[in-house]
Amino acid sequence: MAESRHVVPNAGGGWDVRKPGASRASAHTDTQAQAQDRAREILGNAGGGEMLTHGRGGEIRAKDTIRPGNDPRNIPG
Repeated sequence: MAESRHVVPNAGGGWDVRKPGASRASAHTDTQAQAQDRAREILGNAGGGEMLTHGRGGEIRAKDTIRPGNDPRNIPG
């Protein structure tokens, strides 16, 4: 199964990066943009996957495929 992270609003304020099924957030940030950046970093380090960004009402607003951060094909030769 491919990795995925959801950027979701936190009930106490700010935004969380969550892995489906996890009991805790992978990261917590002040802004949605910061959470998206952190989700991209986490997924890149994990070999790539899908980032889903939710709105304040819980609806999925955007989906983005993140490429692996350590892909050997990206090394300049």
